[in-house]
Amino acid sequence: MSASQEKAKGLVQVYTGEGKGKTTVALGLALRAVGQGMKVIVIQFIKGAPSCGEHLFVHKHHPFEIICLNEGDSSKQTAAELRPVTEKTLALAGETLQKGEYDVVILDEIFIALSKGLITTPQVLALINKKPPRVELVLTGRGAPKEVIERADLVTEMVAVKHPFTKGIRARRGIEY
Repeated sequence: MSASQEKAKGLVQVYTGEGKGKTTVALGLALRAVGQGMKVIVIQFIKGAPSCGEHLFVHKHHPFEIICLNEGDSSKQTAAELRPVTEKTLALAGETLQKGEYDVVILDEIFIALSKGLITTPQVLALINKKPPRVELVLTGRGAPKEVIERADLVTEMVAVKHPFTKGIRARRGIEY
């Protein structure tokens, strides 16, 4: 494979584990890609609150697209409330990959949707199969299944060594959200 062919090949990246930083890594990758002239979309599965810093930044500066179909606070919603919006998000992710209009597609917190039983491992693998060869696909969230880990080209597991939450320090604006 030539250097130009290698550059054009998109990989599958997974960021998982109990530690903090999975979404942060994906957003850093998005900024780096945009800086190099690439077109990026972030599709968020189990997130809420458009007051998150990444939503505010993207709304103000428009470096890439960020889509979260869930308008509620996912931490307070039941599975019955989350299921329809998760199914729509899954369909959007599939359509986005099939169209191939983006260089980087980030499916943020997809593994949380999986762990909540809102989607299945075969559905996640089907998304990976829809990825055009040149598209970089990034999947984040705790609990990536073994089958996805085996299929991915790059897997990073975030390990929680120490976190201020254990001392009762709440999430801080601009740092955790």
